[in-house]
Amino acid sequence: CSVTTEKGRVETAAAVLAAAGRSGNVQGLNLEALGVVPDKRGNLAVNEHFQTSVPHIYAAGDVVGFPGLASNSMEQGRVAMCHACHLSYKTRVNTLFPYGIYTIPEISYVGLNEEELKAKGVDYLVGRAFMRENARGEILGAESGFLKLVFAPSDKKILGVHAMGPSVTELIHIGEMALLQGATIDLFIDAVFNYPLARRAKASVAA
Repeated sequence: CSVTTEKGRVETAAAVLAAAGRSGNVQGLNLEALGVVPDKRGNLAVNEHFQTSVPHIYAAGDVVGFPGLASNSMEQGRVAMCHACHLSYKTRVNTLFPYGIYTIPEISYVGLNEEELKAKGVDYLVGRAFMRENARGEILGAESGFLKLVFAPSDKKILGVHAMGPSVTELIHIGEMALLQGATIDLFIDAVFNYPLARRAKASVAA
């Protein structure tokens, strides 16, 4: 199987995996009898508290649709439980969250990507570091993989973090914390990391 990219590069593979998303598994629950009507994919509409159209019935996780991630599903469940029990511990699910694909090598990102920034007309710069040039990457035998920081040229504020390589689904959370704090790339330049460690690549990118 061969695929030609937008840049004209031909990628060839023995097999292709098409991930078309999840559908809600609510058949047989007779939710309509309660006044809760699933959409054509079996998903349920909810508000910010994860209440369905019937206020005392809550739904969370894959059955509410996007983003369909286990990490978000757990947080949605906490918000629903706290609202139902009148607890203030958890009142919302943060709109910033990382994506992780547990392939070999792993792929992960958080924040905005270049296509989204271009569509919004936002100026940005990109910094890259490669796993093979990182001491920990060499120890792990990472022949491929990279870390990419996308940031604003005006104030150096971090806009997105993208990575591919060993354990990047864990490494990405450093980028998530930086984005949540509205940090600039100077955060990684100023920070002292253990050595050898893959996360030192963030300092290399920022520099």
